[in-house]
Amino acid sequence: MDIAQNAALVVIDVQKGFDDPVHWGPRDNPAAEENIAALIDAWQSTGRPVVFVRHDSPKPNSPLRPGQEGNDLKDVVASRRGKGSGPEVLITKTVNSAFYGTPDLKEWLDAVAHGDAAEGQGRQLVVTGIQTNLCCETTARMGGNLGYEVFFALDATHTFDLEGPEGWKLTAQELARATAVSLHGGGFAKVVTTEELVAAASS
Repeated sequence: MDIAQNAALVVIDVQKGFDDPVHWGPRDNPAAEENIAALIDAWQSTGRPVVFVRHDSPKPNSPLRPGQEGNDLKDVVASRRGKGSGPEVLITKTVNSAFYGTPDLKEWLDAVAHGDAAEGQGRQLVVTGIQTNLCCETTARMGGNLGYEVFFALDATHTFDLEGPEGWKLTAQELARATAVSLHGGGFAKVVTTEELVAAASS
């Protein structure tokens, strides 16, 4: 796996509000935050671009709404902001995709991270964060549609059990697996591990 020097790490919604088990229910992958930290460290130590994303929920009952502690980035991420020698940005959003936020992610990537890279060349994204099957998956799908080569760090994401129509329920682990199959099998992204990404970025 080749990771370009200008490959951007997109760290999605690693916020304190997701630590509320009453609101969200059971989660998967307790190692997610550790792996997210390892990716940030690898990107910052090699001068690669890092995008931090924060969800400012407009829902009145959301733990992620602005003006409360749950909206803040978790310490594992907040303590690392600004520590790299490469370009960094904070994007805020109110929907699932990080491409619909402020400032505009695509404009920032094209101008700052990828510069004059030709369409489809040297335009890589690595997606990590919370939740696997929602904001992370949506951002990865849009990135693939926009022509970026997307790497999805599945073990550096996590999600929660969820209930859909007809009372259908899927566990967090089942949802994560479905995301991996959809993204990888559908050609939107390459599903990879943190270990693989750190090794590639360090080589």
